[in-house]
Amino acid sequence: MKPILVAGATGHVGSQVVAQLRARDVPVRALSRNPPPDGVRGDLTDPGTIAPALDGVDTVFLMLAGSAEALVPTVALLGERVERVVFLSSGAVDDSLAEQDNAIGTWHRTVEEAIEAAGVDWTFLRPHAFATNTLGWAPSIRADGVVRGVYGEAAMTMIHERDIAAVAVEALTGDGHAGAKYVLTGPRPITQSEQVRLIGEAAGRPARWEETPLEETRAAMLAKMPDFIVDTMLTGFRELVTKPGEATSAVQDVTGRPALEFDVWAADHAAAFR
Repeated sequence: MKPILVAGATGHVGSQVVAQLRARDVPVRALSRNPPPDGVRGDLTDPGTIAPALDGVDTVFLMLAGSAEALVPTVALLGERVERVVFLSSGAVDDSLAEQDNAIGTWHRTVEEAIEAAGVDWTFLRPHAFATNTLGWAPSIRADGVVRGVYGEAAMTMIHERDIAAVAVEALTGDGHAGAKYVLTGPRPITQSEQVRLIGEAAGRPARWEETPLEETRAAMLAKMPDFIVDTMLTGFRELVTKPGEATSAVQDVTGRPALEFDVWAADHAAAFR
């Protein structure tokens, strides 16, 4: 059996893909800019560092690293060397639009189009809200048990990275996934304030949401992210207050089991919040 190249092998999703493939005794080549001891070093924005890792490989798990435009040459290289690509895209991509209406969707659709043009069999994974995003709350929960932000009643379908990886593994190793675009979600929408409460319960310490003024929250986010990303996120949160995210059945359809509840994710990561 040829090894499967897993890009981003040290990240939240990539590390799960590696672990789940190995649990099936599938050989893995774990690629990262800072690889594990048994992995290989490579930068997805530099095709010259990727080419050696493709020797003997015909299947690749790919994710966005850096700008979409910087990844396109690597995608062209994959088109010359491999047969199958499973791409971790984004639920922000909207196929009904000729041009995406937000930066996150635009970035991921740019890579999707490059993969489609590369002539490989492809599968796109389009997850919505990553449960791991809530790890950003860990310092404040550890400090005083309070998460401060806006739109606490924004309800989203948080997905466990284990579920994203489980779908990826099926697409990497099984048949019938070529040309599929899997919109991945958790089992139900859950508000930000409820997420905080469940994290607190899992961590064994009370935690609560505290609503803060919009401009104050935006300023804090701008210290960490570009303005167009911040505004895209805030617009999305506002919309999710009145129109909660919709759950899909894709995880169960592909893996044969339901998507994991958020409290499972919270229990798995409780140590980060203590």
